[in-house]
Amino acid sequence: MIRVALPFHLRKLAGLEGELNLQIPEPVTIGAILDAIELKHPVLRGTIRDHVSLKRRPFIRFFACKEDLSLEPYDTLLPKAVASGVEPFLVVGAMAGG
Repeated sequence: MIRVALPFHLRKLAGLEGELNLQIPEPVTIGAILDAIELKHPVLRGTIRDHVSLKRRPFIRFFACKEDLSLEPYDTLLPKAVASGVEPFLVVGAMAGG
């Protein structure tokens, strides 16, 4: 079971409380998680990545095991701690400012 932590506004939009749990077959990649999120919660299509290009939205970041994976290709394998459900995959709404 993969654990996914979404930002509050996306949880609210999808009607979720707490983490999202997903069953994803091996290999567990960034793209596989995003596909599973959009399949399970169609209302989130286009909020994390663009509908057409499938590129990550500018103010969304991905983290796993304290590592920023936002610029990694979608076929990047996730750490075993995330793939086994020990650590969550984090989708973070980035903020800018000083």
